[in-house]
Amino acid sequence: MRIFHFLPDVREVGNGIVNATVDLACEQSRLGHDVWVASAGGEFEVLLAAYRVEHVALGVTRSPSRFLAVRSRLGTMIDSVRPDVVHAHTVTTALMARASRLITRPPLVTTVHNEFNRSALLMAVGDLVIAPSHAVAARLNRRHVPQRKIRVVLNGTLGSVRTADRQTSMPASLHRPSVLTVAGMYKRKGIGDLIDAFAQVASELPSSHLYIVGEGPDRAEFEAQARATGIAERIHFTGYQRDTYQYLLAADLFVLASRREPFGLVLAEARESGCAILASDADGIPEVLDMGRAGCLFPAGDCKALACNIKMFLTDDDYRRSWQRAAGQNIEWLRTDRVAQDTLNVYDELVGST
Repeated sequence: MRIFHFLPDVREVGNGIVNATVDLACEQSRLGHDVWVASAGGEFEVLLAAYRVEHVALGVTRSPSRFLAVRSRLGTMIDSVRPDVVHAHTVTTALMARASRLITRPPLVTTVHNEFNRSALLMAVGDLVIAPSHAVAARLNRRHVPQRKIRVVLNGTLGSVRTADRQTSMPASLHRPSVLTVAGMYKRKGIGDLIDAFAQVASELPSSHLYIVGEGPDRAEFEAQARATGIAERIHFTGYQRDTYQYLLAADLFVLASRREPFGLVLAEARESGCAILASDADGIPEVLDMGRAGCLFPAGDCKALACNIKMFLTDDDYRRSWQRAAGQNIEWLRTDRVAQDTLNVYDELVGST
């Protein structure tokens, strides 16, 4: 099959959409398919080339003055490649792909990575729409995306070609006991809730430290919040880290406090590392954690419940170890090769009907 992926860029900056698409493209190529990725480019071009995925340079724009020109160039690319399916991963790329199919008319698949965005409904321009969790599929349907268009392909990141060197990772040097989160610096990720909850129990756990790994537009606000707690020296902002696994290997507790989270790819990595996991019950998170069997769930946005759970994990060694064991069970379904095959099944369904 000839597959044409379209997304804004392939930069290595911790963007979940980019990471998931690079994984998918490389796995599909490894399965013997001809794969192209069109984007403005980035560090992952080298990795794509290593897996025989052809990258074609194409900037993505929301500017009305440039939209027609980029759309025309995309149409030329699609006519040249003649793919069996086009797969768009953002609203802008989906709209451009739909508008550019002038001569050849391959089916269009879209993946809704961020359903919580109001514009996500526009992803329904796809002939089929992939949701990364059953929770997202249900929300799309409630927002009037036809059920007949929606297909669920659960996300997964284990075995990713991006992390092939993970076996050489050594645990980071962290203060103990340590609470860790790996997340973009966005309010929806619940970073503020986590800082608040940690501050509530910090006096009872005077040797505990909180590590926040990630980057994003709200970082300054979170840093100001940390300074206001009076324990800023125990709240560490590391910024973006290419190798997050070293932190997962070292942490006593991994927390994902998101208020909105379509899936939560980092939870798969936390499970693989054998880290005890505490996470909110937002959106697709319970599905990644086998509906609470592989990680402890708390109500999203409930800082008091989050604080109580952090205290329990850090003061009861047997409790924490039981969750560490649970995290590592039944993780094979989180592999990228399963994601690639499930996505190919969606393509086959669509291509076979045209």
